[in-house]
Amino acid sequence: MTTPNQVFEHHELLYVNSKNQPVYEDAMPGVPGIDVQPLFLDPHNGVWVLKVWFHPGVTLPRHYHTGTVHLFTISGHWEYKEYPNDPQTDGCYLYEPGGSIHQFTTPATNTGPTETLMVVHGANVNFDDDGNYLGIMDASDIMIMLDNLIRERGLEPANYITPPQPDHNARVRNVK
Repeated sequence: MTTPNQVFEHHELLYVNSKNQPVYEDAMPGVPGIDVQPLFLDPHNGVWVLKVWFHPGVTLPRHYHTGTVHLFTISGHWEYKEYPNDPQTDGCYLYEPGGSIHQFTTPATNTGPTETLMVVHGANVNFDDDGNYLGIMDASDIMIMLDNLIRERGLEPANYITPPQPDHNARVRNVK
């Protein structure tokens, strides 16, 4: 058996230990009660991985997903307003296909924050209750949001994985 050829050199593991990383409280402008810990933000491929704590009574804007979402509920309880009979509690894993539309909420009766881990591909396109466009949230927006939050509050910088920007000046690779 032969060893596979390595296309890119890889000299170190890329990882963060969430136990040693800051959590940014009330991180989302306009929606209090959301604490965020970024783990991976890739604006070039549109992927974001976050640990998020939703406090009791949080309701996100209704949103449309341009890509898939994997959402793990570590602790607590949340649900989509459209699916009240399918509450998500600790241990639940939810897959959302691209093109899905829903509104996330944590019941005000929750006794503590709901902890989640999400892997999102693409963007959330957000709408108000009347269906009017509010804005978009993707990996780039999250990076800017965190940078502004850190600067405005004088917080410890975020430490998350982000792939390098593609080199658009690179030559085309011709293999013969």
